[in-house]
Amino acid sequence: MVKDTNELHKKALELLDQRGVKLKDIAELVMFLQQSYINDLSYEVCLEHVEAVLKKREVQNTVLTGIQLDILAEKKQLMNPLLDIIVDDEGLYGIDEIMALSIVNVYGSIGFTNYGYIDKIKPGILKKLNSHDDNEVHTFLDDIVGAIAAAAASRLAHAQPTKSDITQ
Repeated sequence: MVKDTNELHKKALELLDQRGVKLKDIAELVMFLQQSYINDLSYEVCLEHVEAVLKKREVQNTVLTGIQLDILAEKKQLMNPLLDIIVDDEGLYGIDEIMALSIVNVYGSIGFTNYGYIDKIKPGILKKLNSHDDNEVHTFLDDIVGAIAAAAASRLAHAQPTKSDITQ
């Protein structure tokens, strides 16, 4: 049976909040990515695009799956060597990025470049999630949050084409 999108959306938002990620944190990442390209960009517009991205079933499924894997790793409920790889956020383990790409690809190729950039420099909430300072595991969550921001930035860019974009 296919789960109701409203139920998935509600649970995804709840899990993000429980893991310390507020929608405003993601909107700030969108602002960071797009403020140089869109005149008079507001935080509210960025937040609208984040909310729209989070209404997509593909995004909701990725949020639920990634956060669940992080929680299972925290509780030591995964088998080794996978447990150690996820807890350590091993650099050669790329499944977290692959899952994030399922979000990024929803809004086209610009999302891919936005995601690569933001994943590399880790501004804002991404720096906190990637810090490994506490006992929480965010191996999947940091990439998912970056991907949501990249997808929202892409959605925003497509909604605000410049004159040069229209003539091409």
